[in-house]
Amino acid sequence: MKRKTVFSGLQPTGNIHVGNYLGALRNWVRLQDEYDCIYCIVDLHAMTVEYDTSDFAKERGEAARVLIACGVDPKRSLYYYQSEVPHHVELAWILGTITGTGQLSRMTQFKEKSGTTGANLGLFAYPVLMAADILLYRADAVPVGDDQRQHLELARDLAERFNFRFGEEFPIPEPIIPEHGARIMSLQDPKVKMSKSDPDPGSRILVLDDPDTIRARIKAAVTDSGSDVRFDWEQKPGISNLIEMMSLFTGRPLESIEGEYGTGGYGKFKEAVAESVIEGLAPIRAAFAALDDGDVEQIVRAGALEAHEKAEVFQQRVRERVGLRG
Repeated sequence: MKRKTVFSGLQPTGNIHVGNYLGALRNWVRLQDEYDCIYCIVDLHAMTVEYDTSDFAKERGEAARVLIACGVDPKRSLYYYQSEVPHHVELAWILGTITGTGQLSRMTQFKEKSGTTGANLGLFAYPVLMAADILLYRADAVPVGDDQRQHLELARDLAERFNFRFGEEFPIPEPIIPEHGARIMSLQDPKVKMSKSDPDPGSRILVLDDPDTIRARIKAAVTDSGSDVRFDWEQKPGISNLIEMMSLFTGRPLESIEGEYGTGGYGKFKEAVAESVIEGLAPIRAAFAALDDGDVEQIVRAGALEAHEKAEVFQQRVRERVGLRG
């Protein structure tokens, strides 16, 4: 029986933090056992905000290396740089011709980012390129966090719209959302998602951070009134964020953590959280150190060649559907 296809991408903007890992990457690794997985570094998406070109090249390579260290296996998954497969952009243009500007202007990410970094066409059309990423390989499912649901809904809408107008071509992709960890929150403001773009480095833990840095950031994490350790997002968002993080790294149920640390105070609990994060990230740091940059580049470029061949077969059918090829 043919396995279903999963697609997902990661932007190479800054180092990867535990929110990325727990909310997405760890799930990517598990999905390799059940699906034909296609993963890429979505470097074209990352160009929608200002960036330094020399840093960009470095971060792109580092992101590729971190993903392999996290467990993405190029022998089991198709893995490459988005920009090296031009079919993504070609399909995005075609899909753009059936996308309403009103629909794009209502996208939450566009409204948020355009208010802080300034609007541009790339940021406005970002969801269409994301839809093309997904639909290009006829993905059946997409692992997403809560903040990406709106973009996936657009991809689903565009697949249905294309199929209705030009003939059945694209499956309607379904979301894969982890029950816990879909949104790890900032250590300094647990009401907002942990983010690479937050100007406060204390708001996040990077997967390559050393143990002392992790301990310091967990110790300085914002907590809540009172001293009881309780999982309650309404009353105790700071503590709940740490409980969930510890649960995900240790595999322990939330109730078990509450039971052990509920009345022991925040200090002891934070120490335990820090050690669980350090232990959980240790294999990634070790794997990252063992990888060679040149070998990683060869892996993703070989993946791009394979992806190019696969995408060309699919895109030929799209060209025929829309009348670009008789």
